Amino acid sequence: MLLAGLMSGTSLDGIDAALLEIEDGGPGGTEFAAGGTAAGQRASGENADRAAPGLRWRILAFRSRPYSDAQREVIREAVEGRARVPELARLHVYLGEWFAGALLSLLEEAGVRPEEVAAIGSHGQTVRHDPPRGSERGHSFQLGDPATLAERTGTPVVSDFRARDLAAGGHGAPLVPRADLLLFHEPGRARALQNLGGMGNVTWLPPSGDPAQVRGFDTGPGVALLDEAAARATGGKWDRDLDGALARQGRVDEALLKELLTDPYFEEEPPRSTGRERFGPPLIDRLARELLPGRPEEWVDLLATLTALTARSVADSYRRWILPLGLDEVVLLGGGSRNPALVDAIRHELTGELGRIPLRGGDALGIDPDAREAAAFAVLAWCHLRGLPGNVPAVTGAEGERVLGSWTPGRDVGGTG
Repeated sequence: MLLAGLMSGTSLDGIDAALLEIEDGGPGGTEFAAGGTAAGQRASGENADRAAPGLRWRILAFRSRPYSDAQREVIREAVEGRARVPELARLHVYLGEWFAGALLSLLEEAGVRPEEVAAIGSHGQTVRHDPPRGSERGHSFQLGDPATLAERTGTPVVSDFRARDLAAGGHGAPLVPRADLLLFHEPGRARALQNLGGMGNVTWLPPSGDPAQVRGFDTGPGVALLDEAAARATGGKWDRDLDGALARQGRVDEALLKELLTDPYFEEEPPRSTGRERFGPPLIDRLARELLPGRPEEWVDLLATLTALTARSVADSYRRWILPLGLDEVVLLGGGSRNPALVDAIRHELTGELGRIPLRGGDALGIDPDAREAAAFAVLAWCHLRGLPGNVPAVTGAEGERVLGSWTPGRDVGGTG
């Protein structure tokens, strides 16, 4: 079975598209995905087969299509709450077109016809995420019209993955841990996959492979604050702190770092999730207004401090909630894993308790690390087709396991789609 996955994250850098081949063994595959114990053989290389009881997979193709400056600005207006309803409605359709274009280009390069793909798992573009608060349920809003995507490709689409978990009282995030287990579990090893996208999040995979033991949560900011500060520090010339160059020029303001770490989010017990609403442009607006009027040269100090904030929030999260579970290795993923200043800061923060635990790059997964999240949504689409749960209640806080996603048929409504 061929499945595609599409992901556009909080870093707003572009569209990730992955094409997976999944071979399941019927009942064995169902048992494993729903809660069996993973075992099998380790394979290396981007296109190598992986095995688990009843489930084998490989990535056939992967591409990242960067957004143009104009596209990114339109999305940014929506994410920052500056777009009105007409603009949001228009962007919903535009994103469907952009997703379709990215996928069709990928399929053409791979020599695969759209009708050969069983389904597309499309995460969409998050423009608002508010987690549950007390008795008030959370909500999460993604744009990227699945009907447009299905019409342009002719392929069925599974989308709106977060809604069902939210309806069941969960955070609707993180959603990749179930797929991480299916794709990247190492028998006998406790593995932490630390994503450093716009937000930071971790998946802890248990040695047993038991889904009930999987843990995951948002650690806090990833690179969203760094990207925003870098853009302002350079007058828009940079959209990120390239190689951590700006942060390396600055000095950490320990008093400001201490103040930033008083944000109540860092004391919340998992399950927990966050977004750019909390760790994004509004926070940079406040810091610029209070700290930097007339002193643009001090942006580098702010970038050094924000880099330390991400690193400290990751390390503190591990000390409180990951280390007690046991840990054999940490794998860094996402755009922040290519920022040496941030990686060095995390390595520094994790010395001591984690000093003897390997801190590895994303290539440890045996695939292009940038493909991880797009691949995850292809797997979640597979779960939907099989009627299997896509969430992990211990991660999201939902009342129970749920089949995730909504189905949009392809053009061949008389057939499988």
